[in-house]
Order: sequence, then structure tokens, then C-alpha cells
Amino acid sequence: MSITDWLQNHTLFTEDPRVLILASLAALCIGLSKSGLSGTATLNVVLMAQAFGAKASVGLVLPLLIVADFMGYFLNRHGGSWRRVLPMAPPAIAGVIAGYFLLGEIDNASARTVIGWLIIGLLGFKLVLDASKGALAVLTGHRIFAWIMGLCAGVTTMLANAAGPVMTVYLLSQRLEKKDHLGTFSRFFLFINLFKVPFSANLGIINPHSLMTNLVLLPAVVMGILLGWQILKRIPQKPFEWTLFVMTLIAAAWLIHG
Repeated sequence: MSITDWLQNHTLFTEDPRVLILASLAALCIGLSKSGLSGTATLNVVLMAQAFGAKASVGLVLPLLIVADFMGYFLNRHGGSWRRVLPMAPPAIAGVIAGYFLLGEIDNASARTVIGWLIIGLLGFKLVLDASKGALAVLTGHRIFAWIMGLCAGVTTMLANAAGPVMTVYLLSQRLEKKDHLGTFSRFFLFINLFKVPFSANLGIINPHSLMTNLVLLPAVVMGILLGWQILKRIPQKPFEWTLFVMTLIAAAWLIHG
């Protein structure tokens, strides 16, 4: 049996080579996003959906995200703390449960459009916060703000694995140093993606064929994490924040029109 035959019989890959190319690029984006370039997470959503279809891609991506989360946590373990994750955890859990029920009611194309516009709205809110020169900063420290953002993150991560930009906007609004930003980001997604596993398995979108596809794509994820880690070590704080902002904006626009 040739490699091509094996891939077609045991994974979600087809005879179309573009599927493997798109999926490999998406896996690279997963690694980049988990190293801290979170705007690439939305690019991954679009590429995977184009390669495998919207709903199948949601379950396919989750195990890759979890492997990347463990690596990202290890690389960023000296920054941030679990204490910063706690305000977001209860609403994020509620959002995952809501997203679980929504996933069975709406198609992922509609979900991606909603998420894209939500991300753009959050980026606009971030610009308003910066322009206010601190006058509205008190809002970002309020429990209601954390709950709204946590709920948005939970719903978007369950519907399309696209909560990276939501969490990025939340953490940028907290004005954390780069090291704390990355450490908190890594901890949150390690927690929430592990929590999502039984829901995705129950929907049937994690299955033996998707797991074998994960094994094929795993090296690209590792490569993305190592590449992103090297990039981030060379970017100062302000360029880092604006790089995330611009990448998130581009990714959200692509999500809407993809």
C-alpha cells in the first residue's frame, strides 16, 4: 500500500494534494498561535475549514491545539499565573456549553461570520480604550467585563476554535507585559481546550480518522511553535501588541469573507 493510499484509507486526507497543503499550513498556524502570535489562530480556522469542511475541522483541530497548548505552557510557564485565568474560567465554561448546543443548530459558515464581526467589534473597543487615555480603563477591571469576554471566548472556541483573538483583546486591555500576556494566554487555552474534549467527542467530530490525521499534521504544529517562539523573542513590547492587533484584524476579515 502506498503512502497516498494509506492516507486516504486511515485519515481525512483525499487524493487532492491541496488538502494536505492547506492542512499543513493550518497546523503551522496553530503552532505560531500557541507561541503567542494569536492572530494566526483564526487563519488556521479558515484553512482547516477549506481543507476538510467547517464542522469536521472543529473536531480535527482540537487535539492539535491541546498538544500545542502543553508546549506553549512549557515555553511560557515563567510568565502569567493561574490566578489571572480564574475570572475568565466560569463564563468560559458556560460559553463552551452554550456553543455545544449551538453547534448542532447552526452551520459553521454562519458561525464564522458572527465570530469575525465580534472580533472586529472587540478590536474597535480596544482602540476606544487606548484613546480614552485611561478614562475607561476601570471597565476592564470589572467582573462583568471578564464575564462577557469569558463567555465570548467559550462560545467562539466551541463553535470554531477561534477564541484566540477574543482572549488577545481581553489580555491587551489588561495591559500586561509580554511575558505575562503569553503565560496567561497559554494557561487559559490549556484549561479550556481540555474541557472541550468530551463535548467534541460526543458530537462525533473527534474520531479515529481525525486522530490519525492529527498524527500526520503534528510535526507542522511543533515547527510553528518553535518558529513563533524565536520570532517573539525578537519583538519589543509595543511592536508586539500592534503585531497582534493587525494580525487579528486581518484574520477576522478573512474569517468573514472566507
